[in-house]
Amino acid sequence: MLTKRDFRPVTIGDREFFVNHYRKYPQVHSDNTFTNMVCWNPYAHYEYATVRGNLILSSTIDEQTAFRPPIGPRDPGVLDDVIRLAVAEGSDEPLVLVDDPAKSWINGIYPDLPFFPRRNYFEYIYRTKDLADLPGKKFLTIRHHLNKFQRNCEPEIEPITGKNLNDVRDFLVRWCEWKNCDSEPILTHERDAVFFAISHFVELGLMGLAIRVRGSIGAIALFEPINETTAVVHFEKGLPDCEGIYKSINQETARLLVDRFPFINRESDMGVSGLREAKMRYHPDHMIEVYYTKKEDLVQVIEK
Repeated sequence: MLTKRDFRPVTIGDREFFVNHYRKYPQVHSDNTFTNMVCWNPYAHYEYATVRGNLILSSTIDEQTAFRPPIGPRDPGVLDDVIRLAVAEGSDEPLVLVDDPAKSWINGIYPDLPFFPRRNYFEYIYRTKDLADLPGKKFLTIRHHLNKFQRNCEPEIEPITGKNLNDVRDFLVRWCEWKNCDSEPILTHERDAVFFAISHFVELGLMGLAIRVRGSIGAIALFEPINETTAVVHFEKGLPDCEGIYKSINQETARLLVDRFPFINRESDMGVSGLREAKMRYHPDHMIEVYYTKKEDLVQVIEK
């Protein structure tokens, strides 16, 4: 029987295990990636357990614990263990980030279990070529802003490597001063997450781009493969010194990745209205939809 004692915190030393497991069972939602978990661990307190070849993930935010469906060979017994643990130890919404394939599998075993969409955590998947080329009338306004940015700011594009990591850190300090990262807890956690990513850039196997304006870095993007067809952009930051710099780092990232990955996952909008509008403006190809369950519904299915 699976218990909370079987779980241990996700640490930087666990990367090889996750890389090997996800090679067998590729992920589509960024929240399950090792980079996301290890960078955001002080906020979400990720833990994991392994049962009969399955990886079980949990997170605890504001003392509310939730579990993910098993990642591995489809095993109804392991699923039953996870559901029972979620009922015993989880919050009122104890099973989360259930994607469509997992939802279909679970409903094949528990057809009466209802799932509820969590729109704030739907992830936006774009065709890389669209973001790189910005074709047609639907991207006309974005192209106009980019042309203005190129004329006014004369940007220099460079990869992030060990040689410019200190410049990236200096940029992030300036970005946090602008955003006043200490003003809100979530901004504080975001600051800690992106600094962790930069401090462990090589260990995490990340890729990155920076844009310099007048000699100083004004924007960065950090990204990596999430599966064979898709790269995920974990962090994208820019300063307001030169209008259009966010659009530029977006396009330059796509230009770098277009020959390797047909799709780019630009993560969720977290329910932020302005962010949602900005992500929709780039016309996603599709969304990674995720669902959650309620504890009372899980109780009913295991008691039948």
